[in-house]
Amino acid sequence: MSELQKLRIDKWLWAARFFKTRSLASDAVNGGKVHLNSDRVKAAKAIKVGDVLRIRRGDEIWMVTVLSLFEKRRQASLAQTMYEELQDSLKQREDNAADRKALSASRVVSHRPSKKERRHIIKFKNINREN
Repeated sequence: MSELQKLRIDKWLWAARFFKTRSLASDAVNGGKVHLNSDRVKAAKAIKVGDVLRIRRGDEIWMVTVLSLFEKRRQASLAQTMYEELQDSLKQREDNAADRKALSASRVVSHRPSKKERRHIIKFKNINREN
């Protein structure tokens, strides 16, 4: 199969499995969640091998270098060969994941509030709204 020289950015994001559908990829690009070589672009922008993409998906930010272009979506193991994530990006994502995991572990609620505790919560919320 011959490799392409240029490909639409939304099509590449879909084929590389960053987004489940092309319309989600297109919405993300048009919404400013994807930057090409540190510039905001539109979904029809053509990318080529060697371009650097900054992709924001929820709380995660990916910085990747485009290694290959394929028009069609492939299995996940082949899709991961289409790009290489920068080391800084990988480390940052791992650190953020560890922080989120530690935060969620510390937020364990032991019980539901009692009627008296609910009254205190409601009173506290109403006082803060007035100020």
